[in-house]
Amino acid sequence: MTPPLAPSLDLGLVGNGTFGALFDARARLVWSCLPAFDGDPAFCALLSPHEGHGDWSIELDDFERSEQSYVENTAILRTVLFDRHGASIEITDFAPRWRQHDRFYRPVMLMRRIRLLSGSPRIRVLLRPLADWGARAPDSTWGSNHIRFVLPDFTLRATTDMPIRLLREGLPFVVDRDLHFILGPDETLTQPLPEFVRDGLHRTTAYWREWVRYLSIPLDFQEAVIRSAITLKLCQYEESGGIIAAMTTSIPEAADTERNWDYRYCWVRDSAFVVRALNRLGATRTMEEYIRYIFNLTVGDDGDMQPLYGIAFEHELTEETMPALAGYRGMGPVRRGNLAYVQRQHDTYGSVVLASTQLFFDRRLEHRGDEATFRKLEPLGELAWKLYDQPDAGLWEFRGKAHVHTYSAVMCWAACDRLGKIAAQLGLDAPATSWRERADTMRARIMEEAWNAELGTFADAFGGDRLDASLLLLADLGFVTPDDPRFVGTVEAIGRTLRHGDGLFRYVTPDDFGAPETSFTICTFWYIDALASIGREHEARTLFETLLSRRNHLGLLSEDLEFETGEAWGNFPQTYSHVGLIMAAMRLSRSWKEAA
Repeated sequence: MTPPLAPSLDLGLVGNGTFGALFDARARLVWSCLPAFDGDPAFCALLSPHEGHGDWSIELDDFERSEQSYVENTAILRTVLFDRHGASIEITDFAPRWRQHDRFYRPVMLMRRIRLLSGSPRIRVLLRPLADWGARAPDSTWGSNHIRFVLPDFTLRATTDMPIRLLREGLPFVVDRDLHFILGPDETLTQPLPEFVRDGLHRTTAYWREWVRYLSIPLDFQEAVIRSAITLKLCQYEESGGIIAAMTTSIPEAADTERNWDYRYCWVRDSAFVVRALNRLGATRTMEEYIRYIFNLTVGDDGDMQPLYGIAFEHELTEETMPALAGYRGMGPVRRGNLAYVQRQHDTYGSVVLASTQLFFDRRLEHRGDEATFRKLEPLGELAWKLYDQPDAGLWEFRGKAHVHTYSAVMCWAACDRLGKIAAQLGLDAPATSWRERADTMRARIMEEAWNAELGTFADAFGGDRLDASLLLLADLGFVTPDDPRFVGTVEAIGRTLRHGDGLFRYVTPDDFGAPETSFTICTFWYIDALASIGREHEARTLFETLLSRRNHLGLLSEDLEFETGEAWGNFPQTYSHVGLIMAAMRLSRSWKEAA
């Protein structure tokens, strides 16, 4: 049998809004936390368990090559394995999702079908989950057509129509018919397995194609935008409405670096970016569910918020290392939890208000924002007014220093600015005037403190002399107009200072862990969007097409890209990166009337 692939981020994402799973280019399941995004990674081969295994592999004897793609406009992954003798099999992987009984059917379940395409291929099916973060093999039992694995928080049952002993012992056999698998809750199947999988595939295909059909996509770059939109949708935990930053933990930002974090939680800022991107595509349900998540958080009476929370509203996300996992390519440590939850990040307040604003203006929504909703948001504005000129850790989450960061101050301004507009929309004259006056005062102060006349640019912090990529967002946020010479000068200076080849650093000044080494992908998209907004559209489009070519073979992006090789680093798939892709694509695309 051919040995498995070395770990890489050439992975495909399968999920359904309850959990997610990552498969490599040979359809090997290498990462999945159960029973939800933040759970124990029963499938943890991606992070090199010392125990070995932590995967679900289908090994083809005399393997030669593979082909892999998504079924068009779905989250269904299709992999074809070929051997050296001309035999081949097709593996279809998906998580069931469809509307049933006026709600969505989205269990913690993977469905897998192996279909014979040609010849007499010989395979082994190896189902080898681990427990306690890779520390041990779980207890298991088996019956006539299933195997049960007793995990810490979930009992996993694999039901199949292949001979159970061949699965249990990983014995090789010749494929002579279609094989079906369900990996999910410890429940007895009440209908024939092939029928259940076939029906599930049909319904899940129909669900995703219907969802995609109603996206308001741009004329150009449709494939990339659709794949990014599906990926963002898969990162929302629909039990609560929280949106995770990425499916993984501890994929380093660059080789052999300490920049290594757990992203399986809901950052208020990242989630707001996701909501705004999907809103622009017309997928407003994500916004409604996310606002439900925000209003369900237990926050102080004054509206104070942490930068991030758990997907089940957890406030404490204590950071610890997991010794049974060596890490991605052995580059540990592997972390569970994230200490950023204790930081002060003042952009949080603006993030929530920005994510909520469309609730008050979009007449398509069944439950539009009203005065009661507005009153829930006002405490966030009060904090934004109070803290906009106070030091914080900033959106880059510096652990060892605090400044009055320009981006944080502008987001606080955005909170007050949008509250004024919402109040006016609701006919609340006094609050509209009050929030407008505050926003105007804040804007004048930020303009004075963040502008560096000597450099001719905005600075990353009040009174500062450095640049960071978040300044590229000032026009998108409405703080300045794109043709404002101060913004144009800032964009041009960022191009000279932070751009390296076809990518952008988020900043170049050494931080708590030294100097950054890789391109932060969303920053490159921000730069593309800013270039187009100041009239350098041809240059922006060329850079955008280059960045599209650096997606993996399935159209997915991680957090970072190596400048010279384009190799993906950082947690995966990264919502930030796919948000940036959507925003830049919509900026650069031709209008639909140009297609006629």
